[in-house]
Amino acid sequence: MSDKRVYLYDCTLRDGAQTQGVDFNAADKEAIAHELDRLGVDYIEGGWPGANPTDDAFFANPPKLKKSILTSFGMTRRAGRSSSNDPGLQAILTANVDTVCMVGKTWDFHVDVALDIEHDENISMIADSTRQALKQVKEVIFDAEHFFDGYKANPEFALNCIKAAFEAGARWIVLCDTNGGTLPHEIEEIVTEITQHIPGENLGIHCHDDTGNAVANSLAAVRAGCRQVQGTLNGLGERCGNANLITIIPSLMLKMGFETGIKKEELSHLAHISHSFDERLNRAPNRSAPYVGESAFAHKGGLHVSAVEKDPASYEHINPETVGNFRHIVVSDQSGRANILASFREIGLEIDPKDPKVDRVVEIVKEMEFEGYSYDGADASFELLARRALGEVPDYFHCSSFRVIDERRWNAKGELITLSEATVKMLAGDRESMAVAEGNGPVNALDAALRQVLTPLYPELADLRLVDFKVRILTPTEGTRAVTRVIIESADKNGTVWSTVGVSANIIDASYNALRDSIIYKLFRDGATVVPVPGAQ
Repeated sequence: MSDKRVYLYDCTLRDGAQTQGVDFNAADKEAIAHELDRLGVDYIEGGWPGANPTDDAFFANPPKLKKSILTSFGMTRRAGRSSSNDPGLQAILTANVDTVCMVGKTWDFHVDVALDIEHDENISMIADSTRQALKQVKEVIFDAEHFFDGYKANPEFALNCIKAAFEAGARWIVLCDTNGGTLPHEIEEIVTEITQHIPGENLGIHCHDDTGNAVANSLAAVRAGCRQVQGTLNGLGERCGNANLITIIPSLMLKMGFETGIKKEELSHLAHISHSFDERLNRAPNRSAPYVGESAFAHKGGLHVSAVEKDPASYEHINPETVGNFRHIVVSDQSGRANILASFREIGLEIDPKDPKVDRVVEIVKEMEFEGYSYDGADASFELLARRALGEVPDYFHCSSFRVIDERRWNAKGELITLSEATVKMLAGDRESMAVAEGNGPVNALDAALRQVLTPLYPELADLRLVDFKVRILTPTEGTRAVTRVIIESADKNGTVWSTVGVSANIIDASYNALRDSIIYKLFRDGATVVPVPGAQ
């Protein structure tokens, strides 16, 4: 292994899920895992089998990854149990994975107070669990919980704990700053000492951000010899979060000269991954995020704007496009065209940069974003917008009108129920059609009514399904009159997933806009034969 190779371990799907207000379902986990796999992260921690139904469902049908290694997470055996007869340990060893990450105590204070066991028993738990795991899986990663606190309190015991895992065959020993209280100079000093006992090529680092130093601590550990870095997308995690891989990755590759499993061309997707992940969480991306934030390469009108335009390298620490970001000159707003052209490349749309239609797309996008649209997490809607402006999207159908009614009442059994009914009038083919459908909520009813008319005309829609629905309030000061943004995620039987967006002060109207785009995108992508529509879309 090259001394310049650093392995990336993403724990967003477990540690990230401990963030307040974040709750992944199995579909979220699968979609995020595929994004990480496309990026080229070495390890993806899927969750803790046996801990909750979501993780059980995820591991029961794990995603098929092309580059990354899926890992399960859990604890070493419990005191007084054998490794082969511990249900918790066996749950992570039988979770359809070849690599497991086990966490164990390495701070004597926790062994004495939390576990209330002898120190030797704790060391045996680590060694026994590692040996048992290697009988059932190919690779073991040991997370040394609260290692830096433990090492400062009792270096001999903490060292004996991690040596027990390493000598039992663990591939990686990960030193954890679990409460985020260690500073960079301490991390570098302690990791340097540990490399005298365990080779750096077997050491990893896992930092929390409670002092705002998780990224700095991770980079300091790599400088001292660690060759695995654990972290999360956008620094998600409990309390103040985990080390932010979105910041760590370009720092390692562009600033420190290390190699990772991410290729140069994949690094240019970093900003998109960061922003679309925030959209999935239904929160606004951090404008000031290093490398990928909207303001990261923004230059407001003033003394050095002209200098930036003539010699950007003197004012920007990297080329913004390296990480998928763009220069933004606020006073002249020259970033629009570059953004659009880069997005065209993302969707495989070839167009002459000098084509005047590009300027029209830029203007349309600006108008739509002013209304509240955001295309970071809705690639399908952006592609349709661009291709419509270029005259490439046919008129598959035209919805003349729709009406949605919700009724809340007591039924004959005395149960309180809510019914949704949608009526649509459609122009498709050579006639106007009307359909009425009930559903589990107004959007489901509207979807069902649209399908009644469209599926007989377009059989490509038979396998279309909606897998997620998110709503964000764009004008919270308006209360119940607020403008809302709806993002709908759709999928088909081939496993293709796409997202569409709609915005309106009326949540049903916003939902229809996103739903319509989802249907049209499916038809366009599948090359559906157009049924003539008597009227404009």
